[in-house]
Amino acid sequence: MIDPREAVANFGVLTAAGAKGRHGFYEALDYTPARVPEGARVAIVRSFMAHHQGMTVTALANTLLGGLLRERFHADPLVQAAELLLHERMPRDVRPATAAAERAGPHLTEASELALGRHYSTPHGASPATHILSNGRYSVLLTAAGGGCSRWRSQALTRWREDSVRDDWGAFIYLRDVASGRVWSTGYQPTAAEPSEYGVTFFADRAEYSRRDGDLVTELVVLVSAEDDGELRRVTLTNAGDVEREVEITSYGELVLAPDAADAAHPAFSKLFVETEHHPALGGALLATRRRRAPEDPELWAAHLAIVEGAALGKPEFETDRARFLGRNRDVRAPIAVFEGRPLTGQAGAVLDPIFALRRRVRIAPGSTAQVSFWTFAAGSREAILEVLDQHLHTAACERAAALAWTRAQVQLRHLGVTHRDADNFQRLAGHLIYAAPALRSPSEVVAAGAGGSRTSGSWAYQATCL
Repeated sequence: MIDPREAVANFGVLTAAGAKGRHGFYEALDYTPARVPEGARVAIVRSFMAHHQGMTVTALANTLLGGLLRERFHADPLVQAAELLLHERMPRDVRPATAAAERAGPHLTEASELALGRHYSTPHGASPATHILSNGRYSVLLTAAGGGCSRWRSQALTRWREDSVRDDWGAFIYLRDVASGRVWSTGYQPTAAEPSEYGVTFFADRAEYSRRDGDLVTELVVLVSAEDDGELRRVTLTNAGDVEREVEITSYGELVLAPDAADAAHPAFSKLFVETEHHPALGGALLATRRRRAPEDPELWAAHLAIVEGAALGKPEFETDRARFLGRNRDVRAPIAVFEGRPLTGQAGAVLDPIFALRRRVRIAPGSTAQVSFWTFAAGSREAILEVLDQHLHTAACERAAALAWTRAQVQLRHLGVTHRDADNFQRLAGHLIYAAPALRSPSEVVAAGAGGSRTSGSWAYQATCL
């Protein structure tokens, strides 16, 4: 209404900055240095709020129609009855409210808060260090050694058992140097191959694993999508040597697609009802579903997809039969399909022991990098899972998921009034709830002293108190 030409020009500036999306302009552009990701100039809040879009349309219509909507507003009898309130003047003398927290002593700035993260330089600890990522529906549990599990609502997607000693349950990514035959994994588990250097950092929006094995540096970023019910595991390989390398990258995860209790009660029986599919037209994605025992049972579908960024070699390979992948008398620490370099069989259908396994081979020149992104999704119908897969066939979806996960984490913490330091402490406490760690247990002498004499005589005092 004041300067329409400048207003239109400003729309062009916003569009050039990336603020325009599928449904119009995004919610906001944040230029605050403390809230902008490293290496970026602006953080785009990629969300659409219906009432904000409606206010935008209303403001444009009101300007183009000469204030017609404003006149309609004031013509309403309810507005006319309280119209005098709209003409009240703002008080001249208003004392600003100063928060008590601002008068307190020194505290962490927002920039230092964002730099916080729990860092571990070794996978060996008294108990597994855990981290939980979730969008409210899809959740991922991770440990500093690389174990963990994935859940969708109340259903387990991958098999997991509480084992603080081995900690070799979860979804893993194997790497094999084709020339030397050396095998390692993106985390310490499940191969337990000792790296030259190892580091894990847990942030509010992601988990980062880094290790060096000779001249190859492996980096893994794990995050949960803020838009769709799925997780991204992005592997980056850097060749720090002066010789070209060829590496096979193989994902692996044991499928459950059922509640944890049902799988733990009878795992062999539970495995019989999962069927798998392979879809070459959708980037070689794998699909799995559990056959329903009754028509009223809800559907559950899972999908697994791999996207290569770099010099890919050979044809994509896949496997959904755990016995063929591991081999006879072997486990996840040394699967025969990886350690002996055997091609994946491409088995799919009604397998007896279902898994998701995808393999891609990449060539890495000296000083270069290659990336392979592994997606895992869950949905309530076949149509929904296929639609999600179709939207994530390109590398741009990985960049978008990383940006949205970071934005969602910052918005959620700010909405809850939780600092990054508090969030880290909550994650540490969660680890003691997930794993029965001896660190919080009293010594045996204290337990024995508190037990008193015989069980019967020692319990009478408490029974009388309860009565």
